[in-house]
Amino acid sequence: MKIKYAVVASLMLTSVGVFAQKNELKTLKKIYDRDEVSTKDVADYQSALSAGQALIANADEGEKVYFAYYKSLAPMIPVGLPENRTNPMKVISTWKPNTILEIANASADVLAYEKKSGKKILTDDIKEMTMAFKPMLLNAASMAGNQGKNKEAGDILYAIYKLDSNDVDNLYYAASYAVNAKDYDNALKYYTELQNLDYSGENVVYYATNLATDKEDAFATKAERDKLLVLKTHKLPREEKEPSKRGEIYKNTAIILLQQNKIEEAKAAIDKALLANPDDTSLMLTKADLYLQLKDTENYTRVISDILLKNPNDADLNFNLGVIAMQAEKMDDARKNFNRALEIDPNYTNAHINLAAIVLRGDKKIVDEINSLGTSAADNKRYAALKKQRADMFKSVLPHLEKAHQLDPKNDLVIDNLLSTYGVLEMTDKYKALKASR
Repeated sequence: MKIKYAVVASLMLTSVGVFAQKNELKTLKKIYDRDEVSTKDVADYQSALSAGQALIANADEGEKVYFAYYKSLAPMIPVGLPENRTNPMKVISTWKPNTILEIANASADVLAYEKKSGKKILTDDIKEMTMAFKPMLLNAASMAGNQGKNKEAGDILYAIYKLDSNDVDNLYYAASYAVNAKDYDNALKYYTELQNLDYSGENVVYYATNLATDKEDAFATKAERDKLLVLKTHKLPREEKEPSKRGEIYKNTAIILLQQNKIEEAKAAIDKALLANPDDTSLMLTKADLYLQLKDTENYTRVISDILLKNPNDADLNFNLGVIAMQAEKMDDARKNFNRALEIDPNYTNAHINLAAIVLRGDKKIVDEINSLGTSAADNKRYAALKKQRADMFKSVLPHLEKAHQLDPKNDLVIDNLLSTYGVLEMTDKYKALKASR
């Protein structure tokens, strides 16, 4: 069946070898050569596959490869029915993720075989099919992810990667969905492949505001974006660099290996990455975090010191070190790192938020003690002392919270903490104004 409408460019399946002389292959080719198929064609195609399956065991390598490809495409046949031709998603949406993966694997086998044999029979058709179906499959993966079907989304994205291995981003996102689905075996498989490809994910995304929707659109290339600027359909161009994802990849690999009690493999994975990328601070942070999880304080401190020597004036790095220190309950170190981040960048919103959070950790203990007091003179005296201590604590974080609110006025966490602070400090006017602004 040659599918000639806009969604799928022609699928020309040319028969090959001695196996092509068999009636089953002739039937398959005849049905695929039609622009439109009937319900009888669908049934005949399945019958030919069943009959051919009994004969394929004694076929040569090429015949097996091509038959497997025809077989994998069986779910596509109903796309050619009159009621489906203008809406192929009606059929594709019923496919299981494994269907796409089978097509991808069979396609990859044909491409490998034809590269080895030097005969391009289906190569161009497979590439055309991939380009035609890829947008629909990406949409299917996105829909699955939005519905919380993380395993399904990951499987679809991996299948798309198998169809088009040049687009490695899909392998990265497949791994991310696999982690979310707790499908750790596949996540580890995908991350290992990303490491073997030395994938970093560094990229520049080009943005411009769509005049029709007043929303930003993202573009893969500057030329694509600038063309629309010339056409005056977009305005306000900007660019945003996406940082290296190596740290995340190796960190997640290490976490999975640690869960599997493969500690030395986890260390080796990060050391291997650092050997190839010795100046990648995200990888060094991952190594520090690994030592932190292993409660190896000596090596954790050593790696942290090395990171700071390389990048003493990096606000993001100092902030990330502060986060790691918070996770390790090293609050003095965390406070030092957050303050250093603010020295470098006074408008570092999250550093202000986290400094306030460190101080306010002590509020629960004070409140619990206040609630435990009685009405004796000693208790009343203690209450007055605790009340002052609490007020002083909230006064100390007020500048950080107000600055964070100025920088990020929609941040609900900041607003909640600022309302609490105004309440404790009895700043009624500011409390009412902030409450009304929500």
